[in-house]
Amino acid sequence: MRIELNYKSGQSPYLQIVEQIKYAVAAGSIESHDPLPSIRSLAQELRINHNTVAKAYTELERSGIIATRAGKGCYVTDNHSPLKKSARRQILSDAVDGVIVEAFHLKIDHNTYLQVCEERWSAFEKRRKEKRPTKN
Repeated sequence: MRIELNYKSGQSPYLQIVEQIKYAVAAGSIESHDPLPSIRSLAQELRINHNTVAKAYTELERSGIIATRAGKGCYVTDNHSPLKKSARRQILSDAVDGVIVEAFHLKIDHNTYLQVCEERWSAFEKRRKEKRPTKN
């Protein structure tokens, strides 16, 4: 997992860390019991104060996404299933928002947009079924 900070986003670095770790957990790129980088090493890598990383980890721990084991570091907890659903939905919403903006700039009306979405969904499902091995 690689965390990158965008100082032009207007979002504080600690919130960017929290959001990126939440998304990584939701996407499955960090799984239960996986260790997170130590506070010190992540702070050095991002070139920020270690208190910023500690604040992010505290927020994640308060949310039940990670747990701290004394002398061993921070690990992803098992108890993050609600996060997965909401975070995946947020990722999808962000992507759809981008497509809607693109459709608006292309002067695509609402009905045409929905029609294209339905067509693309159907095409995707068809490809998935074709790739799925048949059971004998």
